[in-house]
Amino acid sequence: MLQSVAVIVLDGVAPFEFSVMAEVFGIDRSRRGGGVPAFDFRLCTPDPGLVSTKTGFSITVDAGLEAAAEADLVVMAPGGDYDAMGTDTRVLDVLRDAHQRGAWVMSICTGAFRLAEAGLLDGRRATTHWMYSADLAARYPAVHVDEDVLYVQDGTVITSAGTAAGIDAALHLVRVECGAKTAAAIARDMVVPPHRDGGQAQYIDRAVPGGVGDTLEPVLEWIGEHLAQEHSVKALAARAAMSPRTFARRFRAETGATPAAWINAQRVLYAQELLEDTDLGIEEVARAAGFGQPELLRHHFHRDVGASPAAYRRTFRGGTVRQPR
Repeated sequence: MLQSVAVIVLDGVAPFEFSVMAEVFGIDRSRRGGGVPAFDFRLCTPDPGLVSTKTGFSITVDAGLEAAAEADLVVMAPGGDYDAMGTDTRVLDVLRDAHQRGAWVMSICTGAFRLAEAGLLDGRRATTHWMYSADLAARYPAVHVDEDVLYVQDGTVITSAGTAAGIDAALHLVRVECGAKTAAAIARDMVVPPHRDGGQAQYIDRAVPGGVGDTLEPVLEWIGEHLAQEHSVKALAARAAMSPRTFARRFRAETGATPAAWINAQRVLYAQELLEDTDLGIEEVARAAGFGQPELLRHHFHRDVGASPAAYRRTFRGGTVRQPR
């Protein structure tokens, strides 16, 4: 279970990115209900004291790198010259030690360069902000850089793209370690989507809307409320008053995914909720989530979650039993 989180910050740190980690892991939500644990959250730096940010103000960091020595998650925040070689060896040693002892290691944006310098990304898939992905690939050819995704989990190493993608990566890890219900509670408190798939595109070219309110959000909400039904592109296009071709193009532009991929991801999320919070059998969960057959549920669930539905239930069984929507 994820209990302690240490974020490494260096001079020139990007304030939004480290603040994302503080927002997800640094706020004690345990008294608000919903089963969210209180994480032991720490900021640390090689030489404690004032640490400059790239926006002109400084923060005081009291803890040295020893604060990360036993953390369950060590996060490398972006900062300084992202492509400069010669990162403080103390930082690289902490990252290597965290990985060696089996802790989670995460980077946000250009923090991936520090992980690569430490050798943690050799032979792994990884990502960073799309503006810097070519540099990362050129500088570290042993890293399989994917510039088109929000985040990548490869073993116990997670790399994320810039800015808001750090939220998605952090919530992904919360889902993996603490369950979908906990991740959804944190997301609800932050007023952000509880789940954006890691494979979603970083940069989406959006068509200029035809008018105010010209969005697929009503259709997306309707799908989410009717996941047990079959959904063809033709039928959804008719609901949106579009041709199937236009609908498919607009859907990908707004969500970064095809209708089928997006719907299956939502079904897996709902299945996670049902496995945590109801006594429904696997066959009933498959029907309620819209997969129909248990085999399809198991296939998509294992692909997205990395565990079988039964194993997931044993790990994250909640206390409050409710009825499916």
